Amino acid sequence: MPSTRSVFIDGESGTTGLGIRDRLAALAEVELRSLPAERRRDPGARREMMAQVDLVVLCLPDDAARQSAAMAESLGNAGPRVLDASTAHRVHPDWTYGFPEMLPGQSDRIAASHRVANPGCYPTGAISLLRPLVDAGLVPTDYPVTINAVSGFSGGGKSMIEAHERDGGPAFELYGLGLEHKHLPEIHRYGGLTRRPIFVPSVGHFRQGMLVSIPLHLDTLPGKPKAADLQAALEARYRGCELVRMVPPPGNGKLEPQALNHTDRLELSVHGNEQYRQAVLVARLDNLGKGASGAAVQNIKLMLGLHAGVGARELTDA
Repeated sequence: MPSTRSVFIDGESGTTGLGIRDRLAALAEVELRSLPAERRRDPGARREMMAQVDLVVLCLPDDAARQSAAMAESLGNAGPRVLDASTAHRVHPDWTYGFPEMLPGQSDRIAASHRVANPGCYPTGAISLLRPLVDAGLVPTDYPVTINAVSGFSGGGKSMIEAHERDGGPAFELYGLGLEHKHLPEIHRYGGLTRRPIFVPSVGHFRQGMLVSIPLHLDTLPGKPKAADLQAALEARYRGCELVRMVPPPGNGKLEPQALNHTDRLELSVHGNEQYRQAVLVARLDNLGKGASGAAVQNIKLMLGLHAGVGARELTDA
């Protein structure tokens, strides 16, 4: 096996693509392949590049990602592995969902797959909280789940980023109130739910950082568990995980969304009140880290069998 692996980021100039490039620069085993700006929309040049690399990362709008994935597929056995950072293939049956900590053995499935869909930022938080509790029988699959979340504006795409950076943007706003947010299908499926959850996302006037919260009435759950039982189930699922960890609730009863910025960590906590038999599950992450570029590089390492190193080489196709 060669000592280096080559990676081409199709759509490298966007927020997620740039974040992936920065992180791959710390991997000595990676050769970053790139097309000059004037050739990046040339299908022939992109297809030729795909035939030369070990892995392609798609950082494109959904329709363009589907076209690029089909282009890679058309190369047959000469084609690269593909990691798609868009929403296009996240619930596709032929693609592996790229959340390594979601289930026992999921990292092995990702490592063996040729087509992996990177999770969304909100689903990473929601699924990490829900799936262990559903698997443990503490939350029924048909439970009427409500998910509330707030993200920095960097997760909202080019127009939202420009609006906040140029004009200041609103201090806070709810969105997705048509209840059809594009992240709902993956939360529904990989959260282990049979009833479609209600998801209420929001954006604040800060660049990055995220909180995802799920309120629960404990007496409506099977066996009427305590908050400590939920905590124990989550701890059991993530024990030994490097990037996902349980943390105790803060003494002041407050959480702010930016504490994990510029990291790839995901922190989970259970906030309970036994007097009122209520609990709130909370996930905190950087929407550009474990919620996007950091998760992508974690999957790249698994797919190509890489280990962290220093001094990646970058090769540009002239």
